[in-house]
Amino acid sequence: MTLQTLVSGVELNTATVASDMKLDSDAIVINQTDHFGYDEYKYNNHKICCYSFKERGVGLSRNNALLRADSDLILFSDEDIVYDEGYASRICAAYEQYPDADMILVNIRVAPDRATYCIRKPMRVHLWNCGRYATYSFSCKRESIHKANITFHLLFGGGARYSNGEDSLFIEECLKKGLKIYALPIEIGEEKPRPSTWFTGYNEKYFYDRGVLYKYLYRRMAVPMCMVYVFRKRKWMLTELSFKQALSLMLKGVKEA
Repeated sequence: MTLQTLVSGVELNTATVASDMKLDSDAIVINQTDHFGYDEYKYNNHKICCYSFKERGVGLSRNNALLRADSDLILFSDEDIVYDEGYASRICAAYEQYPDADMILVNIRVAPDRATYCIRKPMRVHLWNCGRYATYSFSCKRESIHKANITFHLLFGGGARYSNGEDSLFIEECLKKGLKIYALPIEIGEEKPRPSTWFTGYNEKYFYDRGVLYKYLYRRMAVPMCMVYVFRKRKWMLTELSFKQALSLMLKGVKEA
């Protein structure tokens, strides 16, 4: 099997991105910048294709990479990921072990304040437990994604109207179109600390945007899911707003979505 790493970034130095990230596979790099351009080079015998686009939006960036991918397997990535040696071979081996998998989710080491979810044992991913994974943990069979005509939502994520959620919507669409997804405790690299491109605190925009996302994800169940979310996260998210304010903002997002 062949693997391509699909990198999304902003104002990248494309000449050094492969060495900075310690890429161990072919790669497609999408650079969101102030001009259009293309350059290509070899890094450790791997082909690195770098596209510069005068546009913003992580969903659009990932779609640009996805539509140009031509390998058996793809791994979504961000510019601040540094990979462990042999990560590509470990992902390929996982698909040999799980030949029915269309998508396999893996672990990236992150700082405690950026942690989302750590996979501790092999498991199937279903609609009720798919909203906990970041895009940099997604690997896929390219043909499965292309055949199902799955892309990233353009309204959600850094640089888009709503600040996050493109990862949850992508994986939800994969499941609804019948793709088989596994989460495996395979660690492939780490995230370098940097300021977030979208997170500015648990403020009014955060909870409003979350409400919009929950309308897309849960539809008729959006309101009770908002209540559950604010209640469960109240001890560490409600530093700027009260429980009532946060829930009201989420419900406003649900109503206006």
